[in-house]
Parts: sequence; structure tokens; C-alpha cells
Amino acid sequence: MMTIAKDHKVNEQIRVRQVRLIGAEGEQIGIIDTREAMNMAREKGLDLVMVSPQAVPPVCRLLDYGRFRYEQQQNEKENRKRARSQEVKAIKFRVKIDDHDFKTKTGHVRRFLEEGHKVKVTIMFRGRERTHPELGERILVRVAETLSDIGAPEGNPSMMGMDMNMIMAPKAPAAPKKDKAERPEDTEAAPAPAVAESAEAAPPVA
Repeated sequence: MMTIAKDHKVNEQIRVRQVRLIGAEGEQIGIIDTREAMNMAREKGLDLVMVSPQAVPPVCRLLDYGRFRYEQQQNEKENRKRARSQEVKAIKFRVKIDDHDFKTKTGHVRRFLEEGHKVKVTIMFRGRERTHPELGERILVRVAETLSDIGAPEGNPSMMGMDMNMIMAPKAPAAPKKDKAERPEDTEAAPAPAVAESAEAAPPVA
């Protein structure tokens, strides 16, 4: 579908004498008078929309402008939703974090993972804590183990300045389990029931 700018001229807003017209199905109609193009649009119950004002002459197209704007807004909404779903959230932990804060922050990480976001878990070091990176690693391992049912680290923890970072990614939903394959003895066809003999003998052939 041809991309149309949000700010464009429609119908009577188009003041040029001639336009290069594209039909509703994308067919090339050619260069015609703007008035004639507007008449064609009215006859078809459509709008004349300028899609390329820089061209000589400007390019216009026949389309249902109201429907187009609705579809464009829906696409923009879906794109924003998709962009939000790909956002990387961030949660920071201190090396000397108590159990209550750990539980609270881990709960935030869980919520982000449930929403489909990746989460950057950061351990912030202060002063001499920087000389004991194993303390930060210990917390990150604890976070990963606590959330192992819903997420997993994308890689090993990495240091950046005074911080240690780890990216947690949501796990893909488990595929539904398939029924166990039937045993060969279960799949064997049952013997066909014997056909009952007729109570009366068939008449002899003459």
C-alpha cells in the first residue's frame, strides 16, 4: 500500500490544475485535470488524496480517506504496542539488600517478564564493594533461580563501570503436551464381527 503523509491535501484542498491520477486499485490513470479527477472520485464515492505533492504534476489517488485514516491509526497503535512489548526494563539492586527489598524488586522483575519485556537487572556497587564482584554475582544467581519458572538470563553477568548487569528474558510459553502415542497392540484393528447367516436359505438358482 502506498505510504501517505499525515498532513496532505484532500479533495477541494487540491488547487493545482492537473494531477497524475492513480485509481482505487492502484492502476495508473494518467495526467488529467484536477476537476475531472474530483468528479471521478465523487462518482465512485471516494476521495481525491494528494500522495506526492513534490512530483510534477503532483500525484493523487482515489481512496476512501476516512477508512484509510482509521487503518493508519490502527497500524500506528499496533506499532506502538509492539515497540512497548520489546522495551527493556531495568531494576537495580544493592549489594547489601535485605530480604524484603529483594522480594519486592524480584516481584517487579517477574511482572515485567510476565508482560513479555526483557529486564536488565543491575547490581550497584559502592566503594570497596567493587573489589568483591562475587557478592553481586551471588545476588544475580539468586534472582535467576527465583524467577527460573518464567525467565532466564541471556548471558553471563557483565561489569560496566561500578555496575554489574544481567539481562533476563521471558521464557517462551510451553508447547501443549501431545497425547502419548498408542502402543502397537492398542492400534491393532479389532477383529470384524462375524456376519450373521440369514435365517432363511437363499432360493436355489433355476
